[in-house]
Amino acid sequence: MKKIGIVMGSDSDLPVVEKAMATLEKFGVPFEAHVYSAHRTPVEASEFAKGAREKGFGAIIAAAGKAAHLAGAMAANTTLPVIGIPIKSSTLDGLDALLSTVQMPGGLPVATVAIDGAENAALLAIQILAVEDAELAAKLDAARAEAAAKVLEKNAALEAKYAK
Repeated sequence: MKKIGIVMGSDSDLPVVEKAMATLEKFGVPFEAHVYSAHRTPVEASEFAKGAREKGFGAIIAAAGKAAHLAGAMAANTTLPVIGIPIKSSTLDGLDALLSTVQMPGGLPVATVAIDGAENAALLAIQILAVEDAELAAKLDAARAEAAAKVLEKNAALEAKYAK
């Protein structure tokens, strides 16, 4: 199975990114996590992205706040799918990071999840890998069925109490 590369612009992003890590662990998807800044360590960030395919990665998740150019820097240096997580910071409640992540020029796509949307970033990365992995696809199907069952249980309890 290919692994997922997780890159965050600062270790202060870790509390959000840990949700992605937990989701990947739940599905048994291997990953590596790194701190590389698009602005403070551009060479290291570029080298990671350029070598990711050869090192067995299937997608990259890039999390950053404020100017949030990390996902774009990753996408500029690889043809692997890149998923950006805009991180909420004290500045503009993450809107600045969201706009920086989602406004990519033509030819350099970055899939962008919600502000602090680490779980969805991991699930999207898993879906990308599941295109070629039937076992992983089955795990996703089971997780969706479990989520639906929980909602239907809550609905049944609500109807039992309030339905007339």
